[in-house]
Amino acid sequence: MTHRIFTSKVSGVYPHYVTKAEKKNRTKDEVDQIIRWLTGYDQAALEGHLDAGTDFQTFFGKAPAMNPNTALIKGVVCGVRVEEVEDPLMQQIRWLDKLIDELAKGKAMEKILRQ
Repeated sequence: MTHRIFTSKVSGVYPHYVTKAEKKNRTKDEVDQIIRWLTGYDQAALEGHLDAGTDFQTFFGKAPAMNPNTALIKGVVCGVRVEEVEDPLMQQIRWLDKLIDELAKGKAMEKILRQ
């Protein structure tokens, strides 16, 4: 069974990421930086996917280069440990959720980007 989020448009969830960040005095640029770090997309490609209404399955499936430091993303999102998620696509989505959570919690970008 395909999870509903897999076929959801990234552009449908993206504004929620930005709102979550901005409520905590973070920026849309920081959200974009996190997405680019995670997926390897450049800004133009990211905006192209948002404009095109790309779903999460396609978005992550076409990602140029998932960051090699994703194994360092640990913790709980929605009661689920991200490092224990078995479905690779769901894990990628959870990684993104976790990074946005860290941004909203005021973590420094260097720590969020595992530098």
